[in-house]
Amino acid sequence: MKAAAVIALIGVAAWRLAAQNPPPDPELQQQYELSQALDEAGDSPVDVIRNLEAFLKKYPETKHRDAVEQTLAKAAVEANDDARIVLYGEKVLASGAKDDLTLIDRVTRVLAESSDPAQQKRSIIYAKRYEADVAARSKENPPGHLTPGQWADELSKAMARVLVLEAHALGVTEGADAGAKLAAKSWEAWPTGEGAREAAYWLVKLDRTQEAIAYYADAFTLEDSRTTEADRAQDRKRLGELYTKLNGSEKGLGDLILQAYDRTSALLNDRRDALKTKDPNAVAANIEDFVLPAIDKAAPALTISSLKGKTVVMDFWATWCVPCRAQHPLIEKVEKHFAGDKDVVFVAVNADDDPSLPAPFAKEQGWPDAGYFEAGLAQKMTISQIPTVLVLDAEGRVYSRIVGFIPERFEQMLTERIEDARRNP
Repeated sequence: MKAAAVIALIGVAAWRLAAQNPPPDPELQQQYELSQALDEAGDSPVDVIRNLEAFLKKYPETKHRDAVEQTLAKAAVEANDDARIVLYGEKVLASGAKDDLTLIDRVTRVLAESSDPAQQKRSIIYAKRYEADVAARSKENPPGHLTPGQWADELSKAMARVLVLEAHALGVTEGADAGAKLAAKSWEAWPTGEGAREAAYWLVKLDRTQEAIAYYADAFTLEDSRTTEADRAQDRKRLGELYTKLNGSEKGLGDLILQAYDRTSALLNDRRDALKTKDPNAVAANIEDFVLPAIDKAAPALTISSLKGKTVVMDFWATWCVPCRAQHPLIEKVEKHFAGDKDVVFVAVNADDDPSLPAPFAKEQGWPDAGYFEAGLAQKMTISQIPTVLVLDAEGRVYSRIVGFIPERFEQMLTERIEDARRNP
């Protein structure tokens, strides 16, 4: 956060000038003190908050206020500081900038869980805005290296969270029936422990105990990474209390829990199957499960499992990567060296965020084959730096990983590692 904040707030050149020699000019003095405040805070969100609040107190009319408040809002989220999440989050959300989904989620959540009726009403406004944001994002291309299926799933999960927040706030302000209906919609958008718990809570208020028991059983048995052991223990306790109240004892509760387990497992399996049909890479567990679309739209996709039994060289590159341009001719030389070996395959894998860039770039560079889009493979293989070259053995395992570009030894090193992978399966 420190480096990004410095660049965003004052610019690299101004920061360097100010840091070398504290200037007499008032504006440069502000920039110098701001860079100092961020530099001293390092990566500690608590120190970022303390230092930037001191800066705003000293310079309340600073032209950097909007950027400082954005940094304060992010630091408040990282520090789990509810009061400041609302204080700075609402200012950022009022600024007119495109909403950060994490920030609006946290602001809405804090307000919805407040005991202040005014804050609860504001949470409904933000929840509806959050819901509109999620709907709008569904029409955009997936960010980063998410596949379309993964992005659709992320948006469904976000919608489920939105509806839980709306359910909580509307249940308090408009009644249990409104809360129960929205919580049920959340469960339909994406089944979560949070959604089941919220639905059960309002159904109890409506004296619909049998339905509430079913939802608590779902919350208890659901495979949900956001549900903690403490949540699960509370679900079990509430489930037992309601079941005993309705039936006189816990006899038969075990069967009900098993039914809930089967029900929630089937729900998640159905979602995975549907996702796999739309996007096989979204549920790919291993490298051989991936299907990479060709950058040349007329060419067929590459099913990596079809390469099993061969030594595979995967070159992860991007149009913005300057070393990739120098490395590419060396990879072509190595490929020519193995041209007569049918068990060695070279695959170029593009890691650009914008899919429109690679084809014209490759043509401009004179590359005969731009290769394939990474389609989520870079994340699965934890490719954290471009260029990266992977050498896979005949079983599809990573035999070697060359990170970065080493011009003096690259050609020899890659050749040796390919030969080693062939000799030592």
